[in-house]
Amino acid sequence: MNKPIHQFFTEDHHRIEKLLINATKKSGEIEMDYYHQFRTQLLRHIKMEEKILFPAAKKANPEVMKELLPQYRLEHGALTALMVPPPTLSLIKVIRYLLDKHDLAEEEPGGLYDVCERLTHEQTQEILEQLMATKEVPVHPPNPAPIAMASARRALERAGYDYDEMLRNAESQKK
Repeated sequence: MNKPIHQFFTEDHHRIEKLLINATKKSGEIEMDYYHQFRTQLLRHIKMEEKILFPAAKKANPEVMKELLPQYRLEHGALTALMVPPPTLSLIKVIRYLLDKHDLAEEEPGGLYDVCERLTHEQTQEILEQLMATKEVPVHPPNPAPIAMASARRALERAGYDYDEMLRNAESQKK
């Protein structure tokens, strides 16, 4: 079966992932130009899901989406909050860990994208046009204030994650 919306978002995941890979290509360093592109593109991706895909799928079947969306929205909130503090290698490990889990749940067979694709199949072209026309989200420079990191940790907790545990898991996976 042809799944153009699923394909659109999956390709966007890969494009965003490459930006993060490029931002951390040099061992122990963060290339800020690539990281800035990663931030803006990740936030644009979240905007496309929250403002276009989710409302269309929810309109098609509110009951199904009522069950599915809360966790994704909490994870979007956590990812957005993680974009506020200045990047560190530890923060990037946590972001990658969350993105790996989040993206898999969206992309896997029977996952969020399959459900949304099925619910919105009659609107595919219209949705794709809206997605392609989505503008970047304007961003402020990273905020070094301690409250930025504290807020990101709380957003992760609301989504069911612990920053320190995620960091340990990310580091143990690399060994």
